[in-house]
Amino acid sequence: MSAPAPPPAAIPRHVAIIMDGNGRWAKQRGLPRVEGHRQGAESVRAIVRAAGEAGVKHLTLYAFSVENWNRPKAEVDTLMKYLARYLKNEIGELDSNNVRLEAIGQIGRLPENVQRQLEATKAALAKNTGLTLILALSYGSRTEITEAVREIAAEVKAGRLEPAAITEQTVAGHLYTRDIPDPDLLIRTSGELRVSNFLLWQISYAEFVLTDTLWPDFRKPQFLAALAEYARRHRRFGGV
Repeated sequence: MSAPAPPPAAIPRHVAIIMDGNGRWAKQRGLPRVEGHRQGAESVRAIVRAAGEAGVKHLTLYAFSVENWNRPKAEVDTLMKYLARYLKNEIGELDSNNVRLEAIGQIGRLPENVQRQLEATKAALAKNTGLTLILALSYGSRTEITEAVREIAAEVKAGRLEPAAITEQTVAGHLYTRDIPDPDLLIRTSGELRVSNFLLWQISYAEFVLTDTLWPDFRKPQFLAALAEYARRHRRFGGV
């Protein structure tokens, strides 16, 4: 039985998760890596449901990084196939849970069929008012920040912006996440101790919860435990 979720006032508004450990989960069981990814998709379903039930407003999942394109083509192709299938098959589940869908990253690099399905799924869920699920796809934070700098530089060159007028809000307003609040809580599974080029600007004051649990084994009890750990933290934002 899962521990109860913390009281509403202690629930993070935005949770971001680095879903790590699919490959190791499969290797430990003598299974192909793709089986780890398949089981990882089951964890996604469980955590999206648990986050919505707990009252989380935004959930960002690091689903595919720009570096992941360097994996073997067969694995990338399988991941894209799973992604397209997830986006299609989960519409009913997400809709029944009042979930909206957004995506951040270099979406134009995804296969055309995945892009079409992504747009169709977003449209099907656009009316929902509960949890906003944000999939980071072909995402890299350094790429995101570099693109923002280029956009700002173009505005300066065109005379629409004075360099002295550039603020943190200016930069944030040019990121993929410009309409999304910064994460309050970052969870990383599998015991790794790094942020892997994920939301580097946005997690400046996020609380970190790191767990040895591999992503395919990370389900509602582990998620609620992470929320409980967050609720015990005292966030000072540089103050006292």
